[in-house]
Amino acid sequence: MIFNDTWFLLILLIIPVIIHFYRKRTFTTSIKFSDISNLKKLKPSIMFRMRYILIILRLAAIFLLVLGLARPQKGVENSKITTEGIDIMLAIDVSGSMRAMDFTINNKRTDRLEVVKQVVHDFITRRVNDRIGMIVFARYAYTQCPLTLDYGVLLQFLDKVQIVDRQEEDGTAIGSAIAQSVKRLKDTESKSKVLILLTDGMNNIYDIDPQTATEIAKTLGVKIYTVGVGTHGEVPYPMTDMLGRQVLRPVRIDIDENSLKEIASNTGGMYFRATDTRSLEKIYEQIDKLEKTETKSNIYMEYNEAFAYFVLPALGFLLLEIVLANTRFRKIP
Repeated sequence: MIFNDTWFLLILLIIPVIIHFYRKRTFTTSIKFSDISNLKKLKPSIMFRMRYILIILRLAAIFLLVLGLARPQKGVENSKITTEGIDIMLAIDVSGSMRAMDFTINNKRTDRLEVVKQVVHDFITRRVNDRIGMIVFARYAYTQCPLTLDYGVLLQFLDKVQIVDRQEEDGTAIGSAIAQSVKRLKDTESKSKVLILLTDGMNNIYDIDPQTATEIAKTLGVKIYTVGVGTHGEVPYPMTDMLGRQVLRPVRIDIDENSLKEIASNTGGMYFRATDTRSLEKIYEQIDKLEKTETKSNIYMEYNEAFAYFVLPALGFLLLEIVLANTRFRKIP
């Protein structure tokens, strides 16, 4: 609420003057009486105590009329928001080494992929107005879900991600994963294109060299964040013993951190190492903060005259004062 003609508010200075003269005025009408001691013992009636209501109504009317003269205006805000989203591809390693059970969820030992899926799920739900797609890779890289704004569908595809179960499909094709992701990002109109590549091993498939794929990504303006997932040294890995029982055996799974650092550095991204569930969560939280959608807002104000909200009650107070002054509070000359 604003007042367009604020100088009218100066008239309010008359209110203290009216109150002053009202309190100082003397009543000329009187009745001579020899002894009023008995009258003094009478308690004032409720109506006598309410004799000031007339001046209160008049002052309230003056106050509201002055506010009405000052042209009060009520603003309605209209915002026009233009949002430029980010295109993000998630590349997730689903090779056999992701079965290693060196991570935990709620203090329960869990394989790497299940932890990754949970953290990626949370990452997706935090994004707004960004198109997100998903690549999974082992020996081959293929699109699990193309770029989409339908996060519900994307999360359904994420739930279906599984570790490869055939030996001929196993491997870690980092170069192919980058190339497939870049293929999905190259023709988009977004000014910001991001690939988050997660793996727990080192490239051992050379259909496409990772460095060559990285150079293509750099040329097309794709920023790559690389995440190495897994604890250092030997890790518990599920195996079947001679009696057909599922047991955990220590296995060493190495990550080529130097290559992952180089891939990220060459494209303006960053490399992270996740050795437990919480550190993996922090990594995606950090990427979430680094790659925020920029929002531009144009705000317009539409003002409507609001004098009626003050003038009509003022007229009502004046009318009530006139009625009361000529009825209940009428004075006898």
